[in-house]
Amino acid sequence: MARKKKTIKAKEPVKLRAKKLANGNQSLYLDIYHNSERTYEFLKLYIVPESSPLDRTSNENTMKLAETIKAKRIMDLQYSDHGIVNTSANSKMLLMDWMEQFANKKKENGQSDAYYVQIIKTIRHLKLYKGDHITMKDVTKDYCLGFISYLNATSMAKVTTAGYFRCLNCGLNAAVKAEIITENPITKIPSEDRIKVPESNREYLTQEEIVKLVHTPCSHPQVKMAYLFGCMCALRLSDVKALRWGDIQRDGNQWRASILMVKTQRKLWLPLSDEAIRWLPERGTAKETDFIFSLPCDGYLNKLLKDWVKSSGIKKRITFHTSRHTNATLLLSLGVDLYTVSKLLGHTQIKTTQIYAKIVDKKKDDAVNMIPSFSATEAPTAIADEINTGNDETLQPAKKKRGRPKKAQS
Repeated sequence: MARKKKTIKAKEPVKLRAKKLANGNQSLYLDIYHNSERTYEFLKLYIVPESSPLDRTSNENTMKLAETIKAKRIMDLQYSDHGIVNTSANSKMLLMDWMEQFANKKKENGQSDAYYVQIIKTIRHLKLYKGDHITMKDVTKDYCLGFISYLNATSMAKVTTAGYFRCLNCGLNAAVKAEIITENPITKIPSEDRIKVPESNREYLTQEEIVKLVHTPCSHPQVKMAYLFGCMCALRLSDVKALRWGDIQRDGNQWRASILMVKTQRKLWLPLSDEAIRWLPERGTAKETDFIFSLPCDGYLNKLLKDWVKSSGIKKRITFHTSRHTNATLLLSLGVDLYTVSKLLGHTQIKTTQIYAKIVDKKKDDAVNMIPSFSATEAPTAIADEINTGNDETLQPAKKKRGRPKKAQS
């Protein structure tokens, strides 16, 4: 007797599940497993204990609605797998849900904790502005202009409001890439109507101050090495922390670092000077995959930096990021052109690098203005008197001697 062939049933990427609550109700949610990632979507639908025929009917209707939502989510995933953009479905996603996903994704990719917190604070202000039920399709040009007006009406500093507006803009740009929306409505707002980050006074160290730090002990030696390494190559703290021994390679006579920048996700093949290499810790038996620097959390690291700088006698407000500013101004002061500095810093726009050029120009202005006014000084008294009386023979024209010129001897 021939065996019956087993029918292979495809696994559903979305499963409907229930979570029992303390009040006896069951909260329905979707367990979504797609592209090796698991996510959960709580439907805000509830199954109640059936104490009457009315409860039974209500539960049946709730289950039908939940199954419909489940089928729709499966269809959305199939659209995505086959490269079909289903923006009508995606645009119904709540803005707050998307911004939370955006924040979590940035954190997973190694962005700084400060940036993650800034996005979360932006979400809080978006809720205060128009509530938490705004869908992606509701985010229009007028919505964004209204958010600008809301931020400008607060008592927060300009740099803070500019940061929150930037978070929304970045979140919407990411939504376009993820095909949640077709375009970012902020692109329709003229630049003069947006919130701009005020030009900051970027702190940096001079060559003399770097020498002072080199000769000043630090309570955490690796913090000292990492900071001075940053002064020599302009890497952000997130990139320095992510640097592994396998990323540093010798290319002929030139050392280079292979870096995927955490902030911009841009790949850099960065040349390193011999001075930068000197500030790497001893490798010992470390593997290629081991991190180069062993550093404390960002807040404590900057406290250690502050104490170290203070003990050196430098009276500047220093954080780790000033090492990046120091490298940029150092290179420009040494005559490196703006375009090259921009590439070494990994800037996407050269106008970002021009901020450092202004700092160097200001240094040049200050240097020139240190020259005293020589025209305002008085001549020495004795010489001045002789000039006025005409008594100084050395200042008078030579007198011609009378008589015939002597005959030249043969």
